[in-house]
Amino acid sequence: MFYLFNKLLLLVLYGLAVGSYLMTSPLSPDVVYWVRIVAMLLMAAHLLEVVVCFKKVALHKGPLLDSVLLTLLFGFLHWKPMADAARRAG
Repeated sequence: MFYLFNKLLLLVLYGLAVGSYLMTSPLSPDVVYWVRIVAMLLMAAHLLEVVVCFKKVALHKGPLLDSVLLTLLFGFLHWKPMADAARRAG
């Protein structure tokens, strides 16, 4: 439940950031500015995660590109459950 809830929060944050470029927002300009900054910082951190944790990202049962894209969006919320399951199984 922890992973699902946090993934939804990230999607909301990204949606607000992208939406702020497409239409006017009821949020103050300062809030919009910080939402954009936080979203960009998270994406940068997740890009670094793809590089540093590539072996764990590659544990995904589907195509590697899917796993990379999901890690860019969700970071450890995507690859950590797979890594934990692989450690328990092996």
